[in-house]
Amino acid sequence: MTDNEFLFQGGRVGVLLIHGLTGTPNEMRLVGKGLHQAGYTVYGMQLAGHCGTEDDLIATGWRNWYASVCAAADRLAAEVDHFFVIGLSMGALLALKLAADRPAQVHGVGAYATMFRHDGWSMPLFTRLCFLLPVFKALGVGRRRSFIERPPYGIKDEHLRRRIVAKMQGGDSAAAGLPGNPWYAVAEMYALSAAVRRQLGDIRSPCLVVHATQDDVASVRNAALIARRVHRASVETVLLDDSYHMVTIDRQRRTVIRRSIAFIDRVVAAREPALRAAA
Repeated sequence: MTDNEFLFQGGRVGVLLIHGLTGTPNEMRLVGKGLHQAGYTVYGMQLAGHCGTEDDLIATGWRNWYASVCAAADRLAAEVDHFFVIGLSMGALLALKLAADRPAQVHGVGAYATMFRHDGWSMPLFTRLCFLLPVFKALGVGRRRSFIERPPYGIKDEHLRRRIVAKMQGGDSAAAGLPGNPWYAVAEMYALSAAVRRQLGDIRSPCLVVHATQDDVASVRNAALIARRVHRASVETVLLDDSYHMVTIDRQRRTVIRRSIAFIDRVVAAREPALRAAA
């Protein structure tokens, strides 16, 4: 484990938590503590290339990020009887991909504030052209360019926003993430997004989709896409009315924790008879 990751030992239900692009395991820590209080074993992993500099990040791509998710999943799944994966923003894309690729391993998936594209209400018009970034990267254009984060930074709670922004702008990327999104990293995210879109129909694990109706970064259309295309598994959608993009730390984080626990417990209860019969 890296210094930024966390592992809360609990029972035989395991939950892997995946943070977002340019983010840090800290953005999953409050949810992790809440899930641990419910008795679960919780692992908040760190994606490859994150919690360092922009150069560290752009030296990796989505396949590196996904490889780190697979390695973390193997570590946790070996210790538990029921394995769940939950991701935030781009982390939700990685969680969905893991569920599509490994239906036997993933017993349930949580997609929080899923970001297939930057189409929230605070996003500037030029972000609508982000789908062109993979072309720019292929041509070697924009290696040193970034999209700088702007208010409200995904956080509706003003007091919390001031604290997080101060850490982010203070240069501590391990605590609060990078202040900008490098073009090349965003290009990789859009390549991942395209791959996951193609695989949504392959998901067979029950899904919990949590999204804020006022999400400033990724509109609720991103959540609707999952509900529309996942047809081999149940999809439960939870819409939050008093949060922005960072649902794991914003005003309704307790609702996120409560609904996640209820979802996990239902899936575990449905699996238990088969496990007992096989014992």
